[in-house]
Amino acid sequence: MRVKTVKELPVITLDPAMRAYESDIQLRMDRFEAVKKMLLSERRDLAAFADGASRFGLHFLPDGSAVIREWAPGADEIHLYGDFNFWDRFSDPMKKTSDGCFEITLPPERAPKHGTKLKMLVTKNGVTTEHIPPYAFYVTQDKDTYVWSQEVYHPEKPFEWHDASFSPEETPLIYECHIGMATEEYRVGTYLEFRDHVLPRIQADGYNTIQIMAIQEHPYYASFGYQVANFFAPSSRYGTPDELRSLIDEAHRRGIRVLLDVVHSHAVGNEREGLSRFDGTDDQYFYPGDRGNHPAWGTKLFNYGRKEVLYFLLSNLKYWMSEFHFDGFRFDGVTSMLYRDHGLGTAFDNYDKYFSMNTDVEAVAYLMAANEMIHAYRPKAITIAEDMSGMPGMCLPVSDGGIGFDFRLAMGTPDLWIRYAKDTRDEDWNLGKLYGEITGHRPKEKVIGYVESHDQALVGDQTMMFRFAGADMYDHMRKDDHGSYRVDRAMALHKMSRLLTFSLSPDGYLNFMGNEFGHPEWIDFPREGNGWSYHHARRQWSLADRPDLRYSFLLAFDQAMLREGKEAELFRNEPCCTYIHEDDKVIVYQRGDDLFAMNFHYDRSYEGYFLPVLKTGTYEAVLSTDEGRFGGFDRIDLSVRYRAEKQKDGRIGYLMYLPSRTAVVFRRIGE
Repeated sequence: MRVKTVKELPVITLDPAMRAYESDIQLRMDRFEAVKKMLLSERRDLAAFADGASRFGLHFLPDGSAVIREWAPGADEIHLYGDFNFWDRFSDPMKKTSDGCFEITLPPERAPKHGTKLKMLVTKNGVTTEHIPPYAFYVTQDKDTYVWSQEVYHPEKPFEWHDASFSPEETPLIYECHIGMATEEYRVGTYLEFRDHVLPRIQADGYNTIQIMAIQEHPYYASFGYQVANFFAPSSRYGTPDELRSLIDEAHRRGIRVLLDVVHSHAVGNEREGLSRFDGTDDQYFYPGDRGNHPAWGTKLFNYGRKEVLYFLLSNLKYWMSEFHFDGFRFDGVTSMLYRDHGLGTAFDNYDKYFSMNTDVEAVAYLMAANEMIHAYRPKAITIAEDMSGMPGMCLPVSDGGIGFDFRLAMGTPDLWIRYAKDTRDEDWNLGKLYGEITGHRPKEKVIGYVESHDQALVGDQTMMFRFAGADMYDHMRKDDHGSYRVDRAMALHKMSRLLTFSLSPDGYLNFMGNEFGHPEWIDFPREGNGWSYHHARRQWSLADRPDLRYSFLLAFDQAMLREGKEAELFRNEPCCTYIHEDDKVIVYQRGDDLFAMNFHYDRSYEGYFLPVLKTGTYEAVLSTDEGRFGGFDRIDLSVRYRAEKQKDGRIGYLMYLPSRTAVVFRRIGE
């Protein structure tokens, strides 16, 4: 089989502008091949290579003894201590091996038991410091001293999975979620509560994928899980590892794919809890000097050029798939990884910004290796890149000259919605720009669209519903209260913004939990600055459950929207815009046999408005944002059928009544 030259790779042939950057793509491919050669012997692949979780950390042998091994090339001595030796700091020295590892085997009578705690004392140049092992599989915090330690998790009965027959749906409809804030109470929620109370909601809503945030253990809850200390440990705040397994097993039973929001872009700087200076040096896992410190986040940056670091990170990905049956990953902070300046303050307005000395080729090679390993180990797994830069080839296979992700998040779409909601009058919204932003993507590269994720509601911003309605939400969300123009406007725009984004998104859709029913206010985790309050770190599910409040209308619409999209097999077809009128604030487009007509005008309704379509035939309305069951005013008669015919001017279409701030979905039902 002839190997394609760089000029023939899809990353270049699909985009004529890439012809000028053939040498950069060649560098990308050469660097990746060099990394694979560095990591692999001739008979191994990346999936087999990534076996760190079985080689390192604490493991029990068949005879009941226990062995623990860690890589610490810069350390002079390491001692294991904990409950098993009554916290005697220097009674159990570990043996240093020729490959820079330390290990110790404890006989059955001295092996640490399930539930006991342990740590490591690392000595370098006569200075001894206390650390949690990098391959700790479970880490807990003492309720009295607040000290974190590895806790031995070795239950007598291994967890029994029941998901062997699980097969995910092709198009990801993602429910982004956080276990801790998934309770209405003023506390941290649990894995089992999420399994029992939230998964049924997600299934009923119609989402087929959950993307779980803040799973990798992090000492500071208010970091939203983005300052990871223990990469192999599922957060103990929410429960035990087996309780997380139970959640995932139940999700699979309900037909729901589970993605891990994985953080490999940086790590917390904490030395006692995290990886920093584990072996007494600055550069064991991270770049030395200033390059090892993120200037905006105050965190540590991995050295993607070091073999042992790649081994650690690739093994981490395989571990979450093998031990917890995660179905893929959303990679956080990809933009920060791709560029040496982390993309801070950079406008990626020309291709030179993607290919320069600022591009971190080592990080690019790692991401290519990660995607190749993931898809080799689990062919049905999916990977999603959080990249705001739009790096060419991000979602093309590695063999096509790409970085290998399956999808990227369409981060420009929520940014545009927020700008319109915050800074732009309704009459100045540019529908053409919205259409272009939502549908725009590089050829053959898949995109997940969304109106808002957790990012849009973090401290300093607000949910879209609250941005539209403001403080009127506190007093005017009862179904019998129509005294607030702002709430009426917010109800309409909340539904329309979601329908426009969902129906135009190229390859999938995402929603952050609670936003489907218009969750108010913002997200703010307990911290010193807010008096350690949980008020904004929870989900008020009762708002959607109460029959007297309008939140149930928004939830009902979200469910109907997803159901309609599935019935129409919406994502199997490309959208085609047939009409935009900026003054009328009307946009009409077709996707498959479904026609979408939207009037964003704030007070102008249109009698006999002509809707251009692609085919003649009979059309019927199947969904309207103005239906009474969705909190609308029932101005559309859904029983009417429309006959689309060719007009004298050559256009095909029909006339209809199109009320203000209303979207209607029509379906072609025959000739």
